[in-house]
Amino acid sequence: MLKWLMLMGALASTASAATLTVVTHDSFDLDKALVAKFEREHDAKVRFVKAGDAGAMLSRLILTKNAPIGDVVFGLDNSLLPRAREAGILEPYKSSALANVPAKLHLDPSGLLTTVDYGYVALNYDKAWFEKKKLPLPKTLEDLATARYENLVVVQNPATSSPGLAFLLATVRHFGEDRALKWWSDMRAGGMKITRGWNDAYYTDFTRNGGKYPIVLSYASSPAAEVFYATKKLGDSPTANLLLPGSSFLQLEGVGVLKGTAHRELARAFVDFLLSPAVQADIPTRMWVYPARSGLKLADVYRFAQEPRDATSNVNGAASLVDRFTRTVMRAGR
Repeated sequence: MLKWLMLMGALASTASAATLTVVTHDSFDLDKALVAKFEREHDAKVRFVKAGDAGAMLSRLILTKNAPIGDVVFGLDNSLLPRAREAGILEPYKSSALANVPAKLHLDPSGLLTTVDYGYVALNYDKAWFEKKKLPLPKTLEDLATARYENLVVVQNPATSSPGLAFLLATVRHFGEDRALKWWSDMRAGGMKITRGWNDAYYTDFTRNGGKYPIVLSYASSPAAEVFYATKKLGDSPTANLLLPGSSFLQLEGVGVLKGTAHRELARAFVDFLLSPAVQADIPTRMWVYPARSGLKLADVYRFAQEPRDATSNVNGAASLVDRFTRTVMRAGR
């Protein structure tokens, strides 16, 4: 009888638990034990909805804003925040946990998006491929656009991918808008592949994973990830950063409460949770970006990651820039 009552109590508890829906990009990854702890502490269930690369995820959230598909969104960054703000898909929440995040990393003073991590979008190259071909590395973005490096680069579409947009913004900072779009058009005419998202570029088209392109747009921490996931112990990374002047971008990634949530307090608790010491410590070797919270020690493998000196974080005009990019680069053909 006692067991039956306990079983009924457990079932009743499960039935009454609120379900928090968290919309994320495809690269989101978090220790399941941490998520389970959050669920226990808040008598809730957490459901994750992966909605493509960050740019595609934002487009979906805008299209569904009158019938929100979730309560929280993780993975929008500084390059996408202006578009999210304009679309009115987020509601403000200022987490007290932000006190542990350096002010220079704060995303938005109104609290629409709270910084969880940061990283550097950067070109990477396959060291073995270049050694085998005895091809010297380019030294500038201008070099990269010459015939010598035709058909060697794969990047992501700025309209659907946050790294792609970050790279576009970096090139605009370097060249100015008109010359940057001309550079992209020239690169595309020279065989640069533009994929919809990061996963396709890195895991399908990059030569390290069986593809045809030895230069890929990724993160400055990706060489460290290559060592971490290697099946055999490595003393050096098989990939390296190609930190050409004007090619790197400081990306601030955040979490926000979606307007229209039916679980506002639970959504806010999840924002706080992502800034907790345990989650922040889990991020660097799971999503391969730096934790926003200060004072955490990185794994030793991060000695293979670099922090570019000239990375920009300027996002002025990002939304109109994407429209112009789509018209002048993607629809222009080759």
